[in-house]
Amino acid sequence: MFLPISKADMEQRGIEQLDFILISGDAYIDHPSFGVAIISRVLEKYGYSVGIIAQPDMNKNEDFLKLGLPKLGFLVTSGNIDSMVNHYTVSKRKRTVDNYTPGGVMGKRPDRATIKYSMKLKQLKPNIPVIIGGIEASLRRLSHYDYWDNTVRKSILLDSKADILIYGMSEKSIVEVADYIKSGLDVKDIVFVRGTVFKTKNEDYVPYDAITLPSYTNSLEDIHEHALSFKIQNQNLDHISAKPLMERYQRHVVVQNPPQPPLTKEEMDDIYNLPYMRDVHPSYKNIGHVKAIDEVKFSIISNRGCFGGCSFCALTFHQGRTISSRSKESIVNEAIIIKEDKDFKGYIHDIGGPTANFYDIACEKQVNHGVCKDKQCLSGEACSQLKVTHKNYLDILREVRSLDKIKKVFVRSGIRYDYLMYDKDDSFFSELVQHHVSGQLKVAPEHISDNVLKYMNKPSRTLYDKFVDKYHKLNEEHNKNQYLVPYLMSSHPGSRIEDAIMLAEYIRDLKYYPEQVQDFYPTPGTLSTCMYHTGLDPRTMEEVYVPKTKEEKAMQRALIQYRNPKNYHLVLKALKLANRQDLIGHSKTALIKPR
Repeated sequence: MFLPISKADMEQRGIEQLDFILISGDAYIDHPSFGVAIISRVLEKYGYSVGIIAQPDMNKNEDFLKLGLPKLGFLVTSGNIDSMVNHYTVSKRKRTVDNYTPGGVMGKRPDRATIKYSMKLKQLKPNIPVIIGGIEASLRRLSHYDYWDNTVRKSILLDSKADILIYGMSEKSIVEVADYIKSGLDVKDIVFVRGTVFKTKNEDYVPYDAITLPSYTNSLEDIHEHALSFKIQNQNLDHISAKPLMERYQRHVVVQNPPQPPLTKEEMDDIYNLPYMRDVHPSYKNIGHVKAIDEVKFSIISNRGCFGGCSFCALTFHQGRTISSRSKESIVNEAIIIKEDKDFKGYIHDIGGPTANFYDIACEKQVNHGVCKDKQCLSGEACSQLKVTHKNYLDILREVRSLDKIKKVFVRSGIRYDYLMYDKDDSFFSELVQHHVSGQLKVAPEHISDNVLKYMNKPSRTLYDKFVDKYHKLNEEHNKNQYLVPYLMSSHPGSRIEDAIMLAEYIRDLKYYPEQVQDFYPTPGTLSTCMYHTGLDPRTMEEVYVPKTKEEKAMQRALIQYRNPKNYHLVLKALKLANRQDLIGHSKTALIKPR
């Protein structure tokens, strides 16, 4: 049964007043790939009643109050995706389709949805606790550079007027906060729960061992202070080694408590075994299809966390670097549930997580000492302590694909090819090619210039070339004709026109003609965004070249798609600017012909 979305649903369940009302920027999808479903089902498991108000109209107060008032508090999230990323392209043009809304209709949630929803609730019912969470709140929990406003913004906790912020994967934190509110503790006094951020005017609430970050004013006015603040935040993401962080504002201090411990295998199993309906709420049936369900409905989440450390990815900031994984039995049981669905056609779309082949913990040291503060598991090369194995993950794939009614199990959530290449046992790579690729394997070298890869914290081009060769050889061995689709990024910090031309030459030699290119998108919570704003690498405080002008970004993007006639003049200008007229001509090595 879906959770209540109306008074009629509440009456049907015999609920006079809900404990919590969850406001979401997404349509209501009761599937474990969606944070709203997980948080509400976890609360339900612990005896709390939860109702869902999806995509309320900001102009209609009654939309926010249609389930009445909650006993304990409102929960607010923008949804599974940041509302600004959902609404705007990297060039800040308005998108036309929202995959998390029935019929793909754009405009069903406001910009900065978490702030707007929370402020509306505080205007309507100022005395009821408002708890914010989800990706949008998590990545803005302290002061942060905002690409859309091109400035450093305050903690979202202050801008939203909310009472408390829960960051990361917040199942443990939300239950603790709920229990304390239920016990009668004022939400303003809940200042000690891990995985939360609180604001206070009373510095007596600040933990004795808190690290003081540069103040918001200093971070706003001084790029060195902002880079330092990010560096400290990035060093305090582990549940074992992290300290509380304090940031001063004009009238408040904002304090981030250390993260919650990652979920154990048993806890992960319990969460994914909750009674999800695994579908879009039926009330949307006559409004339009919610596309976000398509890829995940028949997919299985096997792990959380990522020790890959890509500079442009916020996963580390949100989920952390320590891997949590489900048991094989739990994953197989979910596959059994999926294959009995009336719409199932025999294909499991994915078994994976942020990185599919990160199923096991990176190293045993992390168990007792946490992750290293200043050292990555993977960057230019693998750490000597990294435990490289695909054995357990492969065992899961074998078991699921052996089930009746299952024709194919794909791996689509992303493979770290460097980790794959470091494995001395080829069994997984071989079976991946033989059984788990859907015609093409998507991988993310992102670039091929070692200069740019250094700032991306990605492995060298040499390793990627070895991976490509091995992939093609395995395809030949298994009599397969499967392609590689590399994700490529333009205009990342550190990338000069010369680097972009190098990438264009690589594409030329590969005879690969990408239809889509991702321009670097500066979003909160990433090392690359800090570089973009400050022109500094916060790890070293050394200067970094940042392509920022509209023209240069357009040229770097055009070079990746140099064959497109629309890009001719941009490519021509870039080649002349770099003094690479040797690439203009009729030879096989030329990128464009003279006109």
